[in-house]
Amino acid sequence: MRKKCAVTWWPRSVDQVALSPESVENCPRRLVIVQYLKPKALHYFIPIMDSMAKEHLEADWSPNKQIINGSLCVPVNIPGTAYNRAIKAGKVIRQEFKQVIKQMKEELPENTEKVSRDFLTNTLLALDENGRFMDDMLIVTKIMALIIGGHETTTTSITFMMKYLAEYPHVYSESKWRLQFARSKGPNDLLNWDDIMKKYSWNVACENLRLTPPLAGTFRNATDDCTYAGFTIPKGWKILWSPYSTHKNPEYFPDPEKFDPLRFEGNGPAPYTFVPFGGGPRICPGREYARLKILVFIHNLVTRFKWEKVIPDEKINYKPAPNPAEGLPVYLKPHNHKY
Repeated sequence: MRKKCAVTWWPRSVDQVALSPESVENCPRRLVIVQYLKPKALHYFIPIMDSMAKEHLEADWSPNKQIINGSLCVPVNIPGTAYNRAIKAGKVIRQEFKQVIKQMKEELPENTEKVSRDFLTNTLLALDENGRFMDDMLIVTKIMALIIGGHETTTTSITFMMKYLAEYPHVYSESKWRLQFARSKGPNDLLNWDDIMKKYSWNVACENLRLTPPLAGTFRNATDDCTYAGFTIPKGWKILWSPYSTHKNPEYFPDPEKFDPLRFEGNGPAPYTFVPFGGGPRICPGREYARLKILVFIHNLVTRFKWEKVIPDEKINYKPAPNPAEGLPVYLKPHNHKY
C-alpha cells in the first residue's frame, strides 16, 4: 500500500479571514454537506437557480446597469492592507449570518414538522451526539466556508466563460444554436435537469476551467519525508499543488493554449489530467453544484445577449484567483426576441 505523506493544509490567513478566531480550532475542514450537493438533491434547486438568474439579468443587466483577495496574504493585520480589509469584511459577513440564523430560529418552532431541503435549516434542526443543537458560530463558520469555496470559484469561472465566448464567436454561435431547445418552452417555464445537461455547453465550461482554473492551487502539509520527481520534500514542509502545469501540458492537451471545447468530446481527457475540482477522495464535493450554477447562468446569458469585450487585450491579474484587471467590461447586445 502506498504511504500517504501529505495532508490538507491552509495558511493561517485563510482561517482568520474566512472563519473566526474562536472557531478555527473546532471547525472541520471537510464539511459534512455532501448529501446536499449530490445530483439527486440538486434537481430541486435548478428552477430556483434559473429564476434567480433571470431576475438578476432583468434587474441588473438589461437596463445596462470580491473578501477573497485578502485571504491569502501575509497575515500581518496592518490598517489599509488587503488582509486588514478582509478581516473586517469577514466580521461583517459573520454578523449578517448570525442575524439570519437568529431570525430563522424564531420561525422554526412553527415549521419543525416540515422537512426542509436546505442546508441551513437542516443544520439548525440537527442535534449532536449529546442531544444539543450546534453552536451558532460554528454554523456561521460552515456557511462562510461554503461561501468562500462555492461563490468565488463559480463567479470566476462564469467571468472567464464570458471572456472566451466573446473571443471565440464560433463557440458562442455553436453554444447558442445548441440551446435552441429553449424555444419550445413557454415564457414562464423554468429550466430542469434535462434542459441544462447538454454536453456541448459543459464542454465549453470545461475548456474554460482547463485554461483558467478558478484556484491557482491548494495546499498540503508533508507528514513525512517523501520523494517526488527526484526531489526530496522534508517532513513539515508546505506544498502548493497547482492544476496549471497539468492543464497546459501538451502531452495531455495538444496545442494547450488553444481554446477548443471539442477536447472533451467522447471520453474526454485521461484520468487525473483535467483537475479543476481536484481528484480522488479529496475531490471537491461541490462540483455538481458548480456545474449547475455555471450552466444555468450561462444558458440565460447566451439565450438573452450577445456581447463584446470593451478592452480586447485586457490583462489578467492573480490575487490569488484570476481576475481581469479592469473587471471585464463588455458591450451587451440583447437579442431582438426572448426565448
